[in-house]
Amino acid sequence: MVAVVDLIGGKVIDLTDEDPIVPIPRKKRNYGAHEVKNPRTDIKPLPIEQPEGASFRVDGWKVDWQKWSFRIGFTPREGLVLHQLAYQDGARKRSLIHRASVTEMVVPYADPTANHFWKSAFDAGEYGLGMLANALELGCDCLGNIRYFDVPGADSKGEPFVMQNAICMHEEDYGIAWKHYEFRNGLFEVRRSRRLVISFFATVGNYDYGFYWYLYQDGTVQLETKLTGIIQTAAVRSGETYKWGGMVDDNLGGPTHQHFFNVRLHMDLDGGGNTVTEHDFVPRPWGDDNPHGNVFDTTTRILSREHDAAAIANGQTGRFWKISNPNETNSVGNAPAYKLVVNPSPLMLAQEGSYVRKRGGFATKHVWVTAFDPAEKYASGDYPNVHAGGDGLPRYAAKDRNIENADIVVWHSFGHTHVCKPEDFPIMPVEYAGFLLKPTGFFAANAAGDIPPDRNSRSVLAHESNTADESCCHAGKS
Repeated sequence: MVAVVDLIGGKVIDLTDEDPIVPIPRKKRNYGAHEVKNPRTDIKPLPIEQPEGASFRVDGWKVDWQKWSFRIGFTPREGLVLHQLAYQDGARKRSLIHRASVTEMVVPYADPTANHFWKSAFDAGEYGLGMLANALELGCDCLGNIRYFDVPGADSKGEPFVMQNAICMHEEDYGIAWKHYEFRNGLFEVRRSRRLVISFFATVGNYDYGFYWYLYQDGTVQLETKLTGIIQTAAVRSGETYKWGGMVDDNLGGPTHQHFFNVRLHMDLDGGGNTVTEHDFVPRPWGDDNPHGNVFDTTTRILSREHDAAAIANGQTGRFWKISNPNETNSVGNAPAYKLVVNPSPLMLAQEGSYVRKRGGFATKHVWVTAFDPAEKYASGDYPNVHAGGDGLPRYAAKDRNIENADIVVWHSFGHTHVCKPEDFPIMPVEYAGFLLKPTGFFAANAAGDIPPDRNSRSVLAHESNTADESCCHAGKS
């Protein structure tokens, strides 16, 4: 039974008793450590050590790590915010992003029954990702030489409090940065990649979301969201299957649903005006300039006005976007740029005219570009709670302002479409979603080319005491 209550008027608007009573599933499925009967016994310790400490430097909220510099911020609605992200390129400190944050997320469910159809929480705009941040645990949420940031806040009554260990920052080894063996002269070079991780976790009801910003030595910026926690469930009568999702256990289904995130990137590439271009890979027709049929081209579309900039990713053409500074010239005579690499995942699948689609209009496009306006902060608008829809990005873009060689904001909507399965219950393994920003003509060469060779002296052959030999990172003629 579902009741719709007017809390202001103090009366019941609607009362729905749609389905006959379905028995509550009785199977016990807890996941706490004390509930697991046979934990694994074949896992050896994997310590993460930095005997000389971390490579980053912190001054209040300002961080310097190798060639990167930025400021950390935190808001009750967005959670973690990065400010003034810049990269030291030789003698020049080059700006990339003025402000970066996740401004909204919405989770629409695909079950039309009275118990579920209305579920479409706007987790940032209605609840506040920052207000729901976890206190992270040393040695559990982050490993290595950890720097935590405590965040001051105010509760619903205006009383001040401090969120302990709300933000975690640490370094990670990330495999190979670059490598080559030159068989002609025996020259062998390999370098390990390291990334700086700035993260926080928010628990929004049943789901837990991790937001991880990664900075790489080659100038790449990445945002990765990690989705875990407990799925929404629906009781199912014995002998029946669940029509609106997948069965996850005896008499228990999980509704199909989508998770949409929107990140706001106030670009500041080399300062001054920035321009966004859209690119696709297309095969060139047979002809005199393609006699063997092997040629393909990269198309370019300049996004000049807001109305024309809202776009959808295309996996078939490898569509990507470049943010460039047309007022600067790189080492080969082009505008320095960064490439936005997105995953062409499904967008909002709710029908046109549905309540959640009206309110979550930002999730109908993968990419939006708007002229900067300090009043336009959130993809769903300032007050999405019980809003009728149409606010946020659709309203901003309808102004159709100039965005070529201008002060611009790039908004990217991405997500995960989730058909529930037995492996998601009782606790869901992490699913991932996110995007990359990669330098594309921004530097004169591989920005990670100056990483020195560094043999890891702790590496040994399995079941032997031999350490890695001196030539593991570089060898050959000098």
